[in-house]
Amino acid sequence: MNQKTCLACGKELKGRSDKRFCDLHCKSSYHYKRSLEEAPRFYNRVDNQLKSNRRILKQFNKAGKATVRASLIKDEGFDPNFFTHYWKNKKGDVYLFVYEYGFLKKQENNVDKYVLIKWQDYMKN
Repeated sequence: MNQKTCLACGKELKGRSDKRFCDLHCKSSYHYKRSLEEAPRFYNRVDNQLKSNRRILKQFNKAGKATVRASLIKDEGFDPNFFTHYWKNKKGDVYLFVYEYGFLKKQENNVDKYVLIKWQDYMKN
């Protein structure tokens, strides 16, 4: 008879003929290790960058509105290419948002900066 072993820990398997793991812990451990070896999927990369961008914008915008040098937040890992939606104000400025935190790129004295804001109810329209 062909003896089968657990794919995660190598212990001998007992029970059903199609069993691959000795318990749920080994099954979970095996699939977790496999997921770490695979290249991150597109969705995961986007989701992780959005979460990172939100955390960074929140960190630099404690008061609801702030201006910060672009180099400062980019050094933290901020990527302006990842955002969830936008809002255009009456002046025509387009703020890009990562969930409830928005940013607008400006240049002052040849220095790239971001104006950071927080979503307000009046921005719905």
